[in-house]
Amino acid sequence: MKYILFCTNTYSFGILSPFIKIFKKKNYNWVWYVDKKIQHFFPFPNEKYTSKISDLILFRSDVILVPGNDVPHYLRGVKTQVFHGFAGEKKGHFRVRDYFDLYLTQGPYFTSEFNRLKKLHGNFEVMQTGWPKFDKMFKNKKKLTEEKYKILKKYDVQHIVLYAPTFSPSLTSAESIIPEIIRIARSKKNILFLIKFHPLMHPKYIKFCKQIENKIENINLIKKQCVLDSIYVSDLMISDTSSTIYESLLMDKPVISFNSISKNIVWDNFSNIKQLEDLIDNNLDNDPFKSKRKIVYQNYHPYNDGQSAERMIDSINIYIKKFGIPNYRNLSPYRKFKIYLKFGFNNIS
Repeated sequence: MKYILFCTNTYSFGILSPFIKIFKKKNYNWVWYVDKKIQHFFPFPNEKYTSKISDLILFRSDVILVPGNDVPHYLRGVKTQVFHGFAGEKKGHFRVRDYFDLYLTQGPYFTSEFNRLKKLHGNFEVMQTGWPKFDKMFKNKKKLTEEKYKILKKYDVQHIVLYAPTFSPSLTSAESIIPEIIRIARSKKNILFLIKFHPLMHPKYIKFCKQIENKIENINLIKKQCVLDSIYVSDLMISDTSSTIYESLLMDKPVISFNSISKNIVWDNFSNIKQLEDLIDNNLDNDPFKSKRKIVYQNYHPYNDGQSAERMIDSINIYIKKFGIPNYRNLSPYRKFKIYLKFGFNNIS
């Protein structure tokens, strides 16, 4: 079997990396596609990758794993959507763009909606597998727990609070939250505040926080691409309308959000910035939404075995056995034009 790991954004690296061990075990052949704009972020120096679509055409893959929203229709292989988060309320999460043969969903909430869309469109399959990005974390809980104790000791604090906002200009809380975190950090030395920005966050916020962390010892800007380790070692997350909220809930961590547009809020959501300090104290001391987080486990990701990537491979094999391997994906002229515009033209219609 020949796989393409298709990456157009840096978040794809952490989502797709769990497949490497499985490929080696099964003696599969694979190549990473890494968009030119993110080449310098590629974190696997010993892995084979290309930024040329022409290389992928020659590779003639059997399967293409895609965490993003689109993939060239003219590439051979089962075009498989593996998703890049859990924020179903965000614009476009359930939009069917006709690029994919197979949707591998994280849990019942997503499965039911894509099965409904499958009936309308009739040109893709849906299978529930869980999300591969969690695999490594579920397998390394002991190591991450030890890492948390080291951080607490290093900074001489009692709690770790993670701030992880979305980058979307209309949804991000950065303008409001960052000044308040600075104020609270100066008064509460027993809390370490970790700040993790989305790779597409506006540079002005990143630059500002880099300056701040050098001045305030209990504020730390996280540079690592993957946010999961930071979520695991934290006692609480602050965010807005970001899929990282669900990642935190699925690790049984309390969450505070600022002006979230989610339709299924089972955490503390607020709109008055002056409430933040009290909400931090209450969630650290009392965790008022602990029982309600079970709703998220059951509906968003009912797996904690670290085997989601394995289930994905098994599901893809079932799909291929039933439907075979497509040479290309039939699209409307409009969708084809968008793909050609983004990835280039070739002689396959």
